[in-house]
Formats: sequence, structure tokens, C-alpha cells
Amino acid sequence: MQKYDAGTINAQMYRAARVEEHHGNLDEHYASDRMASLIDTLRYSTDDKRHNRPNPSKIPFDGDIYNNLASYRNAVERYRKFRDAVGDAVDTPETQEVRADLVAAVEEEVGQRIGLERDMQAALRIEIEQLETGRTIIDDGAERSVDAGFIDVTTRDASGTTVVIERKTGPAGQRAVAQILSYMGDVAAEEESGKVRGILVGSSFDAKAKAAARMVPSLILRKYSVRFLFSDGHA
Repeated sequence: MQKYDAGTINAQMYRAARVEEHHGNLDEHYASDRMASLIDTLRYSTDDKRHNRPNPSKIPFDGDIYNNLASYRNAVERYRKFRDAVGDAVDTPETQEVRADLVAAVEEEVGQRIGLERDMQAALRIEIEQLETGRTIIDDGAERSVDAGFIDVTTRDASGTTVVIERKTGPAGQRAVAQILSYMGDVAAEEESGKVRGILVGSSFDAKAKAAARMVPSLILRKYSVRFLFSDGHA
């Protein structure tokens, strides 16, 4: 099962709730046509963006229509995958107990990770100049949605090139390199210049990650460390 960080889980829950608020119950959409019509309503192509076409959904929002609708559509598609996996299981005391156990397990894992995820995300945005000088955050303080997923931080460097930043709360491997490269590819497709750089942040990098990164000049690796400070607890 794929694991998502706490920020992504919370964002997806929020987006799914917003879709339900303006387009109706997701389970009813699933029962009707597996959400095909709803997902189609949330589609907004690069051609639509190029011609400045209006928001086709009922969801009100400010900002870029293409990115916003991609976020909402992604949340709906993930919920559809969840429903496909669950199927039409009979709601019995046994299945209710299994669901309760699953919820408890998810809540426990999120509870253990949410503090570190939140603190690292905040620290990265506050100390963004430590990665490179002359950097400006351009995502309005929120994860940017692209076809491959959600970008942790999107910035622009001193030369005007968009820089994708992906952070891992722990060691990063070959999968992390593949992940950020897919984000960079999506952003490059949207940029007129087609130029994009990437910074992968982790506590360490294995040999495969380093080897893969060496083949991509536009991708750099940055290690983070945590420093603890102690003071008198009686003060």
C-alpha cells in the first residue's frame, strides 16, 4: 500500500469534502458511473488554459484554474481507487471491526509522523535561502498539483528558472529521484521555456539515488540535519 505524508492526507480529505459540497455525495457518483462524469467535469486541459476558458466546475476558488482542478480531480480519482479496492463489501459487525482497525492504524501512523512532517515543511520554507541564495517561493504556501502528484515546494531561482523541491523525512532512495523527476517533467511541460531544475532533500541518499542524480545535471541533492538544544527544565 502506498504511504502518504500527513500533509497530503489532510489536503486530499479537504479537497474531497469541497467536491462533495458543490457536486454532491461521492458515493452516489461512484454508484452512478464510477465517478466518470464527475471526473470529466473537473477536467481542464492545457488548451483550455491557453484560451483562458472559465472554470467548468461548481467549485469556487481563486488562482490558477488548471492547477486547482487538477488537485480536486486527483482527490476524486484517489477516492475512486479506494472504492474499487473496497468493493461492495457487506456491512457486518466483522467488516466494521476491520475498518475500525484500519482507521486506528492509519491514525497512529499519522500521529507519529505529522509533527516531523509539519515542522520540516515549515522549516524548509522559512530557511529556503539555505538551499540556494536568490530563491523565491511561488506556490503561495501550498503544495502544487501536477499530473504525477503534489510538489512539496515550488520556487524560482535568481535566473528565473522554476525549481521543484521534494523533501523526504529520512533517507531518500532511487524512488525519490524518480518521483522528483516526474514532477520536473510535468512542470517543464507547462513552462514556456521548458526549463526546470530540481532539489531533492533528505537525511541521506543511498548509492542508487546518487548514481541516478549524477546523470541529471538539473537535479541536485541536499542533506538536512536536526540539531537539538537543551535548557534547564526547572527555569
